[in-house]
Amino acid sequence: MLRTERGPMFWLIPIAVIILATVLIGIVIVNQDGSDADAQSQSSSSQGEGAEEDTDLDFVEHRDADEHNAIGDVDAPVALVMYSDYQCPYCASWNEDTLPAMMDYVDSGDLRIEMRDLAVFGEESERAARAVFAAGEQDEYWDYHNALFDGGEHRPKSELDDDSLISLGEELGLDPKQFKQDMNSTEAHEEFEEVASEGQSIGVSSTPAFIIGGQPLLGAQPTQEFVDAVDDALARAES
Repeated sequence: MLRTERGPMFWLIPIAVIILATVLIGIVIVNQDGSDADAQSQSSSSQGEGAEEDTDLDFVEHRDADEHNAIGDVDAPVALVMYSDYQCPYCASWNEDTLPAMMDYVDSGDLRIEMRDLAVFGEESERAARAVFAAGEQDEYWDYHNALFDGGEHRPKSELDDDSLISLGEELGLDPKQFKQDMNSTEAHEEFEEVASEGQSIGVSSTPAFIIGGQPLLGAQPTQEFVDAVDDALARAES
């Protein structure tokens, strides 16, 4: 279901967002000159050095009870927004290694997780994003999402074509005819474009990128970094 209402308008970019955009642009430049592993290291250090402590990006939280790509209480004290790509290896490893720890907070009612599916790596990623949208229309967003990142690995491009994505839906018990229709629907394309515009408006140009309690956290960092970030956000929410 498409959102019909938002909080503060996401296209109005505060100075804090411009700061974040500058940080992310610096990360992209570094990525072009180093290996994937080096790029992740640079992402972590840039986030620590450049992000202002008073940056507040909580306006990106949708808090929409009808969104399929979110899990956790809509009024949870802390929200984690993740910008992800289904061809991103670090997104896949985060899903395997860190998401379970975050789900503990979801289960306790302290955290809401909202996914934002982008296509940094090309058209196959967009097709996968529309496929998980279609799965969500049959209330299976998270099962499909996890299947695309099974074992902490992303699927190769050859397995992100229409037929493969529809077959995966069938394996998960989805109606293939309805799935195909929803995946190629105007609503799926509009949803994808909305997410892409939102990401661009705050300077997200690489994945994974996170907003936790309104604060940016960049790269697939160790799980403890996310635990600490959520704990800090909970402490701020309670103060």
